[in-house]
Amino acid sequence: MDLSETQAYAAFLGTRREELLERIAQAAKRAGREPSEVTLLAVSKTVDVPQVLAACEVGYEVFGENRPQELVRKVNALRGSKNVRFDMIGNLQTNKINKVLGHATLVHSVTSLHLAEAISSRAAARGVSVQCLLEVNVSGEESKSGMSVSEAELCVSKIGDLPNVVVEGLMTMAPAGKAGEARRAFAGLRELRDELRAKVGMELPVLSCGMSDDFEIAIEEGSTLVRLGRVVFDPSYGDAGQLR
Repeated sequence: MDLSETQAYAAFLGTRREELLERIAQAAKRAGREPSEVTLLAVSKTVDVPQVLAACEVGYEVFGENRPQELVRKVNALRGSKNVRFDMIGNLQTNKINKVLGHATLVHSVTSLHLAEAISSRAAARGVSVQCLLEVNVSGEESKSGMSVSEAELCVSKIGDLPNVVVEGLMTMAPAGKAGEARRAFAGLRELRDELRAKVGMELPVLSCGMSDDFEIAIEEGSTLVRLGRVVFDPSYGDAGQLR
């Protein structure tokens, strides 16, 4: 992009961010919550470093990447110049764990006890601690990754007891394009968190759910972190796809 295009894009990012913050605030208000309870994570997987830098300039501080190599590349590109955080939000294979250690602030996608044990072992060897979320397939869709609700109930305390792993909460993805099913999935995640709190005594403060089309529903149902990509970075993405 030339200078004028860069300036226009930065202006778009700033305007869109204000719109999103207002929508987040209104969704929180409808649920009797404070907007400050919700973190806006910008999913930067489809943009490059200049676009991330422009987003930083207008106030974004939390970003998410699906691929370990892209996460590392962008963290290194911004290291020392911006006080930002990158999370690992995509599927994490055991052979990629070492890449994200020391780069990802929060791993959203712990899908099994086996993966958690591998993370614990690698983290212990490096002398670091890993904050993570358990990814739960609340909707039961075969196309979705994550442990089942019953698996989460069985292994959450075992994962919580692993050294060098801190379970901060839960993550889920809702069925696409179906407002009613999305609401049920998000409510199910909150209910699972409440059940686990009572059973195993873990606080699990983070509920990562809600994306570009359904984040307002997610906030109404208790989400504390929404993962927004297209609606943040794509000027052609309006609210036509917004679920009601």
